[in-house]
Amino acid sequence: MGSADRSAGTVAIALVATTAVQALVTMATLTMSILAPRAAQDVGIPAENIGFYASIVYVGAMVGSLTAGGFVLRFGAIRFSQIAMLTCAVGLVIGVGAHWSLLLVSALVCGLGYGPTTPASSHILSRHTPPRFLSLVFSIKQTGVPLGGLIAGLLIPLFLVWFDWQGAMWAVTATVLLGLIFLQPTRRRFDSGLEAGAPLLRGNIIGPLRLVFSRRELRVLIAGSFLFAALQQCYTYFLVTFLQTEIGWSNQKAGLALSVLGASGVVGRVLWGAVADATGRSDTVLAFLAFGMAASAGVTAAITPDWSDWTVLAICAAFGLTGIAWNGVYLAEVSRRVAPEEAGRATGGGLFVTFSGVVIGPAVFGLITQITGGFSASYLILAAATAAAGLPLLRKGKAS
Repeated sequence: MGSADRSAGTVAIALVATTAVQALVTMATLTMSILAPRAAQDVGIPAENIGFYASIVYVGAMVGSLTAGGFVLRFGAIRFSQIAMLTCAVGLVIGVGAHWSLLLVSALVCGLGYGPTTPASSHILSRHTPPRFLSLVFSIKQTGVPLGGLIAGLLIPLFLVWFDWQGAMWAVTATVLLGLIFLQPTRRRFDSGLEAGAPLLRGNIIGPLRLVFSRRELRVLIAGSFLFAALQQCYTYFLVTFLQTEIGWSNQKAGLALSVLGASGVVGRVLWGAVADATGRSDTVLAFLAFGMAASAGVTAAITPDWSDWTVLAICAAFGLTGIAWNGVYLAEVSRRVAPEEAGRATGGGLFVTFSGVVIGPAVFGLITQITGGFSASYLILAAATAAAGLPLLRKGKAS
């Protein structure tokens, strides 16, 4: 592919483009979690069942992440990101149908669009970023996820003031499509060195998994990511419903809590990416974040309606600083362990495992919530498992 441009200007443009894509597809996948209390009655399902919607989103994401490698090599990471954004928009439109079966299809299609965007961005960033800044740059890009949550928490409740929940979904769809159009000028810079004969599917399903499981250092990373992702997604997806149904907050106030979660996640991702690069101890950083997110989730289990708004928002901020801050360090470390041309495939294989935690986590979380009649047990169980997942990373960090 030749020598890639690693100038500061190119890195900056790559960061803006990939972060914007991440934010918009994240907003698309979070839309139904915010609309659940409004949409549940029309659809005819309990709001708590949003966990199953989230799980299906990530079934699609698992498939999409594995197939990204060949498409990126043949069509380019920017073009494939545009296709992914269009797929998310189609998924949202399907969900407007207000039937539980259409919501399932909507979730799957949105997931197929969400999954490939991270391998596509890894392909761009690993080629154009100087190695000494890899964790920081990947972490800044991954601020697109909490940024998407922040935008969703602010924008979607505002849409609900103007429209019904279906109109709000149309408004989010239009926002995603607008972002797709603004991405077009970056194609000339980043979609170069394409391989017209690159296979789209052959070797791109099992190959990424074989790549990451063949290396011990990658196996430890992706195993931890399974539980980190499960806890992050459960906390994010159920936060609005938890605060409304158990704590008695309004939709707008609960949306503010989601925005605080997202904003603190943005700060945390940049902070820990810088720390990982400065210390060269990514494994230790990830272990610390595991213990921090577990502690925050455990405290969340104790929240009651008597707690002050500021205390609840502080807990959300604490979780954002840890439970939403690990992704960039993780993805950079995966990319660092392979050659730049393998970054997309390695990321896709790692994300298959990461996303499987997201698929299983929300469904189990929702089931425990229904069985126990509240959210406390669900938060505590997942928090304990996540803390345990931090121990191998801590040992690995000390040994390195």
